[in-house]
Amino acid sequence: MLHTLMKSPFDTNISLIVSMLKKSDDFLALQDGVLIALKNNIFLKSIILSSAKLYIIKEDVYARGIHKHISSEFVLISYIHFVSLTLKHKKQMTW
Repeated sequence: MLHTLMKSPFDTNISLIVSMLKKSDDFLALQDGVLIALKNNIFLKSIILSSAKLYIIKEDVYARGIHKHISSEFVLISYIHFVSLTLKHKKQMTW
């Protein structure tokens, strides 16, 4: 399953998301959701400890000027790669 976080992690139930993530899942943060990848934020450890693969949209990271503060556990991808993830996963959940 592809889980996409579009809202700030501060406006989302991150504990619920993490509890639903499986090893075969991909997690993608975009728009304000990219804030979850900031180093030293309160949500980072729990999302990293999930077994899902972690991605963030690089255009959204750069638009917010936070590219120097992103955890290396996340893979920066383009919107083109986002399309590939949607094709890979028939089931998707948007947060």
